[in-house]
Amino acid sequence: MRENTAQSSALPVAPTRGRLRPLGLDEVRITGGFWARCRHINATATLGHCRDWMERVGWTGNFRAAAEGRIHRDRRGREFADSEHYKLLEAMAWEAGGGTPLDADIAALTDVIAPAQEPDGYLNTAFGRPGQQPRYSDLEWGHELYCHGFLIQAGVAQARSRGEGELAKIARRAADHVCATFGPGGIEAVCGHPEIESALVELARLTGEQRYLDQAALFVERRGHGTLADIEFGRAYYQDDLPVRDATVLRGHAVRALYLAAGAVDVAVETGDDALLAAVVRQWEAAVARRTYLTGGMGSHHRDESFGDDFVLPPDRAYSETCAGVASVMLSWRLLLATGEPRFADLAERTLFNVVATSPSEDGRSFFYANTLHRRRRGTVPAANVDSPRAESSLRAPWFAVSCCPTNVARTLAVLPAYLATADDHGIQLHQYADAEITTSLAGGHGVALRVGTDYPSGGSVTVRIGRSPDHPWTLSLRVPAWTEGATAWLVDPDGERRAVAPGTASVTRVFRPGDEIRLDLPMAPRWIGADPRIDATRGTAAVQRGPLVYCAESVDLPDGHDVDAVRVDPSAEPEDGPDDTVVVPGEVAPPGEPGDAAWPYRPLGHVAAPAARHTGIVLVPYHSWANRGPSTMRVWLPTTEADSTGTGR
Repeated sequence: MRENTAQSSALPVAPTRGRLRPLGLDEVRITGGFWARCRHINATATLGHCRDWMERVGWTGNFRAAAEGRIHRDRRGREFADSEHYKLLEAMAWEAGGGTPLDADIAALTDVIAPAQEPDGYLNTAFGRPGQQPRYSDLEWGHELYCHGFLIQAGVAQARSRGEGELAKIARRAADHVCATFGPGGIEAVCGHPEIESALVELARLTGEQRYLDQAALFVERRGHGTLADIEFGRAYYQDDLPVRDATVLRGHAVRALYLAAGAVDVAVETGDDALLAAVVRQWEAAVARRTYLTGGMGSHHRDESFGDDFVLPPDRAYSETCAGVASVMLSWRLLLATGEPRFADLAERTLFNVVATSPSEDGRSFFYANTLHRRRRGTVPAANVDSPRAESSLRAPWFAVSCCPTNVARTLAVLPAYLATADDHGIQLHQYADAEITTSLAGGHGVALRVGTDYPSGGSVTVRIGRSPDHPWTLSLRVPAWTEGATAWLVDPDGERRAVAPGTASVTRVFRPGDEIRLDLPMAPRWIGADPRIDATRGTAAVQRGPLVYCAESVDLPDGHDVDAVRVDPSAEPEDGPDDTVVVPGEVAPPGEPGDAAWPYRPLGHVAAPAARHTGIVLVPYHSWANRGPSTMRVWLPTTEADSTGTGR
């Protein structure tokens, strides 16, 4: 790995080594398009929504109760409720660094939290005070280190975006407490929910203090040695069944597995541990190949929020937690920085558009916790003033009894510009596409300014205009998404020369002049997608993807009384673009009530009578937009007419 010389301090992930150097929020600005709209709603609606709900349900009051000595009788929310304030503060810090006037809000919330911190740095409202369980008496489920991790992340965000303030000082005192308590000679155990690992590494990167990195590495090495109690889900639930280096696939609780893998990458990069990095890459590869949904979602078990076995990916039972999507993006980004391989940006893109962007409603005030790929019954509109059970809400809900996802989406969207581009000794790399302005320096301090213009993901044209450039050659690289396989993408250089480019990376190396333009034209025609035949639950079905977007059928687009489970599509004819980012596919819809109930639902193969059907064009919408028009049924994987003719349709 090469050493990274940081140009920016406004970075969520700031490795000192790696193949690529990330560009920070002070170097990349999203100026328009899909992600600008999402980020505007996040800053103007979601952040305040989260703050108000935490006050309403009493979670913010926990800090006041702890400081005033009445927490044992007045505490509200789950044991990890403190962490939601820290994720919100992190999101606010990044937004404030980008110019949103949130410093007063950060200070006000920090003033509520600060008096609850103990003199030795411990900060948690669920443990350690009279009438509560002792500190660290329930490492399996207590989430104390998990909460400390998000506190540290929030402090790092404040220090990097606004300069060290009170929040950063609180976070550092908490980190010092963690090192003193769990370091050599201390408690030889780990937290049931990984997260502290990445936080400590980032604090080490910020401060230059080796002990924070050493503690993170110690937590990674302790994992998998049975320091946590066995539970009904098994130790694999919290990745304490196998050492990180020995595991071959991501397993157990999906969010925990992905957070741990991200922390392990951070440790591997900072310590130069190529074997540890290779182990995480191996796990990522196996999980992507065998345990990931078309949307990029991860986790097919509701009961334990976990990965299922290989190829167990039922669309109607997809859990695909929003937080797992956030954690997957975090892991993919770290692997991209470490290796430079575009496949990691491919998964990040898929997950951002089809999981992270799916969770919030159009107004940014309600959210999906789980992201099913098939809704058989119309959802029930949740009460506007009551928190919902996290996985049982059939439509986006304003708040949950476990509301980890809204604040996780908030902090991801706040820092999204930092996921767009990187630099190395040779030039600049674009990984995600949005209208953006990029200003940075190449090796030797030579300034570069770019403007990216695109209608992505609706359209496939990405134009990069050079605003400032040194007078020597350098390389501009653009990711050609893996979803272009089987079609043709084109790269047009400043001289107008047009060449076909394959999935991976397309590069132009030359002396650029101000005004030069490079254009990448991506094939955006909608395409049928089939699943690996080992995924039993999707046999006899097909899905549609257009660019990075997965599409779905929604009952509001069918004639009255018809349902998505009555749809049959014909993949022998190509899907076509419809108005307003819709896609129209050939198919048919069975009339309501057909086929009728039978005494026995099984027939000899090839003798299933096909129901009478109405031939039509089936309208599909981007999956991220589903359920924004009210209760509906929905499905991504659509039964095919060919499957019905053989009696194998689902």
